[in-house]
Amino acid sequence: MKIIAESSSTRTEWALVDGKEIVEHAFTIGLNPFFQSRREISHCIRLELPEAFFRRRWDHVYFYGAGCANTEKNKIMESSLVAQFKTPVTVESDLLGAARGLFVRQSGLACILGTGSNSCLYNGHEIVKNVAPLGFILGDEGSGAYIGKMLVADILKEIAPEKLRSAFFEKFMVTPNVLMDDVYTNPLPSRTLSTYSTFLAEHLDNEYAYNLVYSAFMRFFTRNIASYPYRSQPLCFVGSTCTLYSDILYRAAKDFGVEITKIQRYSMPGLVEFHAAD
Repeated sequence: MKIIAESSSTRTEWALVDGKEIVEHAFTIGLNPFFQSRREISHCIRLELPEAFFRRRWDHVYFYGAGCANTEKNKIMESSLVAQFKTPVTVESDLLGAARGLFVRQSGLACILGTGSNSCLYNGHEIVKNVAPLGFILGDEGSGAYIGKMLVADILKEIAPEKLRSAFFEKFMVTPNVLMDDVYTNPLPSRTLSTYSTFLAEHLDNEYAYNLVYSAFMRFFTRNIASYPYRSQPLCFVGSTCTLYSDILYRAAKDFGVEITKIQRYSMPGLVEFHAAD
């Protein structure tokens, strides 16, 4: 039996797996070694996971997470997991988790559109090419944080239609000063911006709202997918943002000249299948 975990910047999905069967299933907050210390990560794991995950020592823990893209940060996550589970641990990036979750052992272009965004060419086991996502300030096109950043900026500059601005302030009960604080003093502004971006899903009949999401997706295609052999590889997406705005994403893909094979919310089913043979 093993534990498989897949973590974005917002939430972590945990599965205790026996072969292909999920025995226990749980969610905790997102775990990211770029923003959290080893102690904070360990504290979250111990307090938020059900006791069933600590019942005994399991065969292995496979953790796929945002921020787990270099040796130094992976060691922070690995040491936290080893301290809690007392068992062998493998830490990989959330992008590899997405690729394995989407394609299992087939090749293709795997894309994340959630709080952040990322993409890669996957050969059925490992990532062979990755266009740097750069985060929500310099990149992350098409992500919830990117869309939220554009929306908040347009609201504060009064570019967004007045009716939408009023509805936004009423829904979130914030002021322009609070919005500025959320971006410039919040230690995790991408989460907040991504939350704000979901406001647009309620107003897609408004031309401004629809076009903002569509433009964000088109920038994802032109600044990321265009660098891959996208005409010869299946293209799949995973994440909260691509699921929420799937109709617009399909349209943007068609206008870009590519067909999407699959859009799904979570990577876990494919990850369970991938590790069933371990």
